[in-house]
Amino acid sequence: MSFQRSFTISTHGRGTTDITEPVQNFVRQSTIEQGLVHIFIHHTSASLMLCENADPTVRTDLENFMGRLTPDADPLFQHTAEGPDDMSAHIRSVLTQTGISIPVQAGKCDLGTWQGIYLWEHRTQAHQRRITVTVIN
Repeated sequence: MSFQRSFTISTHGRGTTDITEPVQNFVRQSTIEQGLVHIFIHHTSASLMLCENADPTVRTDLENFMGRLTPDADPLFQHTAEGPDDMSAHIRSVLTQTGISIPVQAGKCDLGTWQGIYLWEHRTQAHQRRITVTVIN
């Protein structure tokens, strides 16, 4: 048995958006008690991450690290069609994850105590991002 739904999230530009609740809601709607949920983002300049949800400085530190690793407007980059953050956003997406799988237990994502599911926007401008959630048993 499987269940699949897509939803769209509006981002505010570079940074993270907590999507734990929408994903948990889809898992509940699936009525699957035990299985696996797969979350996929349909974009090449944003990604997903499973990260600490208690202290937001963790996500700030990750953003700062990524900025140092892949700076915008690096003269190394040839692909700049959509601006100085274009190629750095693609690199960030490739280095992170566009899909995450999480066990489902008792009809919900079996997350650790301090874990949350986040969309990580890599572009500096706001975007609409489509995410597909698939629950299987």
